[in-house]
Amino acid sequence: MDLRAAFLEGMSRAATFVAVATTDGPGGRAGVTISSLTSVSADGEQPSLLACIHHLSPAATAILKNRAFCANLLAEDQQPLSDLFAGRGGDDHGARFDRADWQAGPMGQPMLAGATATFECRLATAMLWETHHIIVGRVTQMVLADNPHALLYGQRAYRRAVGLEPKG
Repeated sequence: MDLRAAFLEGMSRAATFVAVATTDGPGGRAGVTISSLTSVSADGEQPSLLACIHHLSPAATAILKNRAFCANLLAEDQQPLSDLFAGRGGDDHGARFDRADWQAGPMGQPMLAGATATFECRLATAMLWETHHIIVGRVTQMVLADNPHALLYGQRAYRRAVGLEPKG
């Protein structure tokens, strides 16, 4: 197995939560499903998070132009939204929002209804690393749903978290 194939297999074994990065503004409205979203810090001027988005994604281009985005952490029953924003329902990016229930946050960024957590962010910095934009946002607004159960993706399938019984 070559290094790339081994890398892809190894990373598929890491279950991650599923998020949809959305944006709206002068650069257009766009959204894309991502699995690379993580906290950076809770202790700076504002909390911050990091997302990685492929450089050919219209969402990456729009986020960079709009200088704002929303990271919508999907709930475990939102697999259809993940598929929609991943392009599994066709490639018409504009129609994605027509098929999703959302509302504009205080900064005008699309917050998806039912997400377990939404983080509305101002773009702090971004850099292109090979094929992906590494985007850091300062969180300006948060909404937490009553449902804390996030949708996971691992071993090339959707998953849900289950608690493990303590041994012993």
